[in-house]
Amino acid sequence: MRRARPGAQPRGSAERALTSVEAGADFDDFDGSDGTDESDTTDETTRARVPERELSKLWHITLCVSGAEAPLKEVRRALEQLAHDHPFLLTSRYANDHAEIRYWEEARDLHDAAAVALRLWGEHRQSAKLPPWEIVGLEVIDRETYHQRIAEGYGPPPAAPVGVHPY
Repeated sequence: MRRARPGAQPRGSAERALTSVEAGADFDDFDGSDGTDESDTTDETTRARVPERELSKLWHITLCVSGAEAPLKEVRRALEQLAHDHPFLLTSRYANDHAEIRYWEEARDLHDAAAVALRLWGEHRQSAKLPPWEIVGLEVIDRETYHQRIAEGYGPPPAAPVGVHPY
């Protein structure tokens, strides 16, 4: 229970007063306060007013990096740490001067999946102690294309065995 004089403001509230903010022009008011009776609104008109949310898809990512030679043990340890930090990593192949990382990414579209993939190496460089290599290749394909390639015998074999492996 707070003890204060009747009518006194709480401590520290002199600078922080709450104010109301009007909704933006794109705000849809579904409570009927727009002058219409809620019972007049049918499911069809409500559905027409609510934009459908775009569903995300799975994208198969192949990220290739390369750079100056690094000790194989350090490269392996770094890729294992990356797999721990990024649990959707399927498989990594590596040598002392390059690596290939394959994994699935969930994203709204190809642009979002590619953007996330292009940030992966740089964002985990410090935490996983990755070599200072640069991205030299990126392939982003949707799930259907991946499975079609595999069924037709094209493209890389399925990402098995899962894990970090030397070339």
